[in-house]
Amino acid sequence: MAKRGRREKGTTYFDYNLLFIVIFLLCFGLVMLYSSSSYVSANTYGDSAHYLKLQLRNMAIGAFFMWIMAKIDYHAWRKFYFWAYFGSMLLCTLVLFPIPGLTRSSHGKSRWLNLGTVSFQPSELAKLAIIIFLAVLIEKHTRDVSKPAGLVKVFVYLVPLLGVVAIGNLSTAIIIFGIAFCMLFVANPKYKPFFVLAGIGVVGVVGLIALEGYRGNRVDAWLHPETAGDKGYQTMQGLYAIGSGKLFGKGLGESLQKLGNVPESQNDMIFTIICEELGLFGAVCVILLFVLLLWRMMVIANNAKDLYGALIVTGIMSHIAIQVILNIAVVTNTIPNTGVILPFISYGGTSIVFLMGEMGLALSVSKGIRLESIE
Repeated sequence: MAKRGRREKGTTYFDYNLLFIVIFLLCFGLVMLYSSSSYVSANTYGDSAHYLKLQLRNMAIGAFFMWIMAKIDYHAWRKFYFWAYFGSMLLCTLVLFPIPGLTRSSHGKSRWLNLGTVSFQPSELAKLAIIIFLAVLIEKHTRDVSKPAGLVKVFVYLVPLLGVVAIGNLSTAIIIFGIAFCMLFVANPKYKPFFVLAGIGVVGVVGLIALEGYRGNRVDAWLHPETAGDKGYQTMQGLYAIGSGKLFGKGLGESLQKLGNVPESQNDMIFTIICEELGLFGAVCVILLFVLLLWRMMVIANNAKDLYGALIVTGIMSHIAIQVILNIAVVTNTIPNTGVILPFISYGGTSIVFLMGEMGLALSVSKGIRLESIE
């Protein structure tokens, strides 16, 4: 009995709850993706399942990436923290220059690198790279980050990557800044310096909006979508979709706004179709699923065997939370349009692959937990 007790005490943990929530979100995402994109897919590509097939391919790649990340001890990535940061910054810089055959543009901005038959978005790599980079940096300088000078030093490291990303994609730069803010906040016992950092972040965003005319137009469309013409069209159609869903929605597949009225209904506006088809009840259920996901990651972070692991999971948790908040805030016209997609549900190639990779990394951290230490 004593031997059995010792074996049980040393039993490692694997968070199957987190894994099941991720799988459920992915399956729900496939259903809503087909529902929201079938009409546009049929008209554009002659195949109502066009986006669904692409997403299944992306998820298959993501599942392999998640399995690899879960199998490898998360400490193995510690030695690559600098190269992850430097490499992601180099790729984000490269994508800024339109090069025929190498880069691909969308809405006037070059954001993708072409790798044969597939495209790769370096800014998604930057999110994962910054999580690993900061986890190592904070662990190495735990005492320093508790001082204002140490916080400034860390953000000096971040400025080059933030600057490069912000030039091409301000919303991604905001997410990266938010990830860094949350990770440093968790590692720092003091609160006052973060008010200053938040203020600097707001000033930086306002300055970048002022520098780019089209970003100012987005603010105008946010404030007065009903009079903004084409610039406010997407917002207005999305609000119509949300309002028409009422409490329980029109029923799965019964959306009218997805019939060419809501632009990008399979991407960043998919939450409006969820609201229209499943109503307020369905929208709240989706939000609760994300809350459960974040709660499981909080359990892992609280019980991680070292600070490095806890910070990694904190960074992943921050990434998902910020992205969900930004997406829902945009579609409800709470903030200006950012183009941020809804994690695991919206259509996306590089995004879904790296999100699933981050889930694998969180599961790797959970494997280091001992059952008797779980709170």
